[in-house]
Amino acid sequence: MSPEFFAVLAVIIAAMAFDYTNGFHDAANAIATSISTRALTPRVALAMAAVGNFIGAHLGGEVAKTVGDGLVDLKLGIPSLGVVFAGVLGAVTWNLITWWFGLPSSSSHALFGGLVGATLMAGPSLGDVQWHTIIEKVLIPMVASPVVGLLLGFLVMVAIMWIFRRGNPGKLNRGFRVAQTLSAAAMSVGHGIQDAAKTMGIVVLALYTGGFQSSPTHIPWWVYITTATMLAAGTYSGGWRIIRTLGRKIIDLGPAEGFAAETVASSVLFFNAYVLHAPISTTHTITSAIMGVGATKRLNAVRWNVAGNIVIAWVTTFPAAGLIACLLYFACRPIFG
Repeated sequence: MSPEFFAVLAVIIAAMAFDYTNGFHDAANAIATSISTRALTPRVALAMAAVGNFIGAHLGGEVAKTVGDGLVDLKLGIPSLGVVFAGVLGAVTWNLITWWFGLPSSSSHALFGGLVGATLMAGPSLGDVQWHTIIEKVLIPMVASPVVGLLLGFLVMVAIMWIFRRGNPGKLNRGFRVAQTLSAAAMSVGHGIQDAAKTMGIVVLALYTGGFQSSPTHIPWWVYITTATMLAAGTYSGGWRIIRTLGRKIIDLGPAEGFAAETVASSVLFFNAYVLHAPISTTHTITSAIMGVGATKRLNAVRWNVAGNIVIAWVTTFPAAGLIACLLYFACRPIFG
């Protein structure tokens, strides 16, 4: 077997490791609110999230093409595979750090930051960062999606409160717990569409850079299956540290608030995937939607100190993962030539 084969295999294994950490790191995105409102038991919620992620992974082809062909332009060959390998490991490392501290940071931005950091460190002899795509598809959505999630969460919750203002609280809570099953399922599929696609894009980038396929956008069937399976397995393993942060530490949610937050977040995910083809952060979207929903009670109902720590993690994710990837690139460069 050729050296290119082993180099590509190393990148794919690293990408699958990232996919798995993405699953347990971001499992909270889909199910934390459903668990906190007791709409679903933890294991049922995790199983549903795993199935939803598996289904969504098969629907995220357009986002995968953006990741695989739009973010960096690498020359063909083994040295460039070292760049991808270091970038992915940088994202995995940052995922594990933020998971340990229970911070719902963005796995997506960790991956993008790692890839950009390793590419910059490798220099123009191996590749260039496509800054126009980074700005248009990553940085602008990184700012816009939390703002949209916050505002829509607030407005949707206000609408729900007004529509059901004369309803029986007990009956409404039971009804919204049932509705949360649907909203959590939609959130799970949306997470799969967005986050599995990012791993698929990395695998396709590795196959193209290693010379194993001629198109930087073609996604083989086995990439869909492998990526979907690893994401689902990671999701089912749970991410309880982050689930506790999203489900309880930001604000105490009721069934109506949980339904509103999940509905808003899943809608934003689907819109960006199918209209803008933009790989946005599921973490940013659901967290900001929870904040917006919670603010309808009263502003001080949201634990803004916890929210502030989360925002700090958001801001630092891209550069921190990039810095880690830079250091890892120096370690990987002798191996990849």
